[in-house]
Amino acid sequence: MRRSLVALTLILAPPALAETPSPVKTAELSARLYALGLAQGDPLLILSAARLRKTLAPTASDRAPEGGTPVAGTPLTWEEMLASAEPLVTGDEALAGLIDDIRAETVKGVASGPVYNIGQLANGGGDTYPPIEFRGGEYAEVYVEARAATNLNLTVRDDKGRLVCSDTDISHIAYCGWTPATGGTFSLTVENKGPAAAPYALMTN
Repeated sequence: MRRSLVALTLILAPPALAETPSPVKTAELSARLYALGLAQGDPLLILSAARLRKTLAPTASDRAPEGGTPVAGTPLTWEEMLASAEPLVTGDEALAGLIDDIRAETVKGVASGPVYNIGQLANGGGDTYPPIEFRGGEYAEVYVEARAATNLNLTVRDDKGRLVCSDTDISHIAYCGWTPATGGTFSLTVENKGPAAAPYALMTN
């Protein structure tokens, strides 16, 4: 019980961060916490992930990969995260109460949440998106996550085809951040190197 009460305090307390992460970075952090919580069967990590995800206000776009069409759906939601934590807190009244508290909590969403679209990739498939414009001197972010365990790779190239950023770690999550020297367009490519087809959410700031 003592562990649960301490955990409750830590989860509800404002995060002590030197700098508030951007909405796109918050999405990535919440996904990594959630994946770790599932892997370890730790409801505390899952609840922290859900609380982070609840602060987001993602906006759907009609963006689609070249040769493709928009796919309906949403990124992983905080409600889904909480639902996956419920079987892990059976018999722990404090943690079960914390789930109820997070559901009822009114969280002020970010003023400008990430823009997202949903894609679908077969094993070994790749999606390349039409050039997206980012402003010069402002930090640009691209993030992709899959619900299922797979291996997503992300690459960003400038209008001359030069590699700007890539994330090719073996993970269902990939993130790229950079500051363009000048405004311009950038092409994004998402590849599924996993063993099966997987839907994914692509987010940008």
